Amino acid sequence: MERLRTIFFDVGNTLLFPDLEHILAPLRQRGVSVDETRWHSVERQTKQEFDRVGNDGRIDHGFWHLFYTRLLKELEIQDIALHDRLVQIVRQSANWCMIRPGTREILQQLGSEYDVAVISNADGKIADVLAKCGISDCFRTITDSGLVGYEKPHPEIFQKALQSMNAVPEQSLYVGDVYSVDYLGATNAGMKAILLDASGAYRGTKYPRVDSLAELKEKLPL
Repeated sequence: MERLRTIFFDVGNTLLFPDLEHILAPLRQRGVSVDETRWHSVERQTKQEFDRVGNDGRIDHGFWHLFYTRLLKELEIQDIALHDRLVQIVRQSANWCMIRPGTREILQQLGSEYDVAVISNADGKIADVLAKCGISDCFRTITDSGLVGYEKPHPEIFQKALQSMNAVPEQSLYVGDVYSVDYLGATNAGMKAILLDASGAYRGTKYPRVDSLAELKEKLPL
């Protein structure tokens, strides 16, 4: 087995998490409250559905279209304009700014043993968000689909990231949160992969997974 040299990270739901207060403001303005428990429940169901049915080629948009279709149905709200506004807000990188304690320290520890980088489906601004959250300097390169022009799981975005690091797929690991996008995208590009499954969407499945960055660090090298 090739020695692991490079670790690439997804950002959303892997390193940074959504600012629910801001993202769900249009619902709150209507007097509708969605707590974190419900959010994660809908997230788990959406990931499982998304992995089954695929998408229309707009990966990020397709996922959040499904997510909010399911959430608004649970809330018994029928409003296309509200649905589209919620999708628009959640797809803005700036709204993914919640960082869990110990993230920077773990990334620094990993960076002392591996080359560490980012591959993210984003809007061209993910580097700015990582900087504001105080972790951009933990990565040698940041590959953003909004700048590259390809979204995961397209092989081109993985190839661009590998080239940016002078890395080879067989010695590289990708850490993300959606099986059909992150795990399959990376493994189809020849990389190793593992799911950081904070919501528990893949608990009980055969897929390689961890609950947190701390657990990932304990499992390395893979």
